[in-house]
Amino acid sequence: MPEIDPGSSEPRPAAARPGRHAAQEPVAEVSAPGGSGPGAHALAGPRRQDKSRGRNPFLLWLKEIATVVVIAVVLSFLIKTFLFRAFYIPSESMVNTLDINDRIFVNLLVPEPFALERGDVVVFKDTKGWLPPSPQKADGPFSVVEEGLTFVGLLPDNSEQHLVKRVIGLPGDHVVCCDAGGKITVNGAALDEKYVNPAEVPAVRTFDVVVPQGKVWVMGDNRNHSADSRAHTDTNGGFVDIADIEGKAAVIAWPMNRWAALDNYPDVFKNVPSAG
Repeated sequence: MPEIDPGSSEPRPAAARPGRHAAQEPVAEVSAPGGSGPGAHALAGPRRQDKSRGRNPFLLWLKEIATVVVIAVVLSFLIKTFLFRAFYIPSESMVNTLDINDRIFVNLLVPEPFALERGDVVVFKDTKGWLPPSPQKADGPFSVVEEGLTFVGLLPDNSEQHLVKRVIGLPGDHVVCCDAGGKITVNGAALDEKYVNPAEVPAVRTFDVVVPQGKVWVMGDNRNHSADSRAHTDTNGGFVDIADIEGKAAVIAWPMNRWAALDNYPDVFKNVPSAG
């Protein structure tokens, strides 16, 4: 309420109260350092813009590329170590399933934690001397780079000290060649081997084995051109240690016109009884 001056009938304006602004007086907004008022935003905006303008776009691009490359290398190494690994096929022992120069991806989860099955195509280390010693590679300007890319999984393993064959007999299996019809038998059941190279009739090479524990009996699909378990009975009985198996070949990755998932032909072995 307006105050009335004693002795006058006219009201006089009330004085501004302490701590409050008089009506209609403009007030400048002042933000304390570190505050969040409008003043703070007015100052911070230009600073951010100036900071971003000062960055070199080329350096930012290089940083992004380096980040992508590092992530790709780390992921490739983890995949190569725990899930899949690339291998190169140098021989004709698995024709027509695998051709020379095919690149394949091998599932490293077989034989552990997932068990092997009859018919699986496996890659294994040559610890029994099935292959001649690998010649010493000459050191070149790109040899270190090639070895590094192979180590992290960006290049297939071109080492000739690995072999690829098909598992025919598991531990405890009785594998025989051949029955009266010229077929291999496993635990007495004859196999109709659809994966064998149809271009040639396999030559009969007789054998009669029982697969020991911890080992498998392997054979190539190109029977007449495969130095497999049959050719190495004088070394470890021709058996391959399961501990030497790198994994199960899963897909043909290269060349692109041969891309395919590899089959283990379960129908071929469906009538094979369990090892006695």
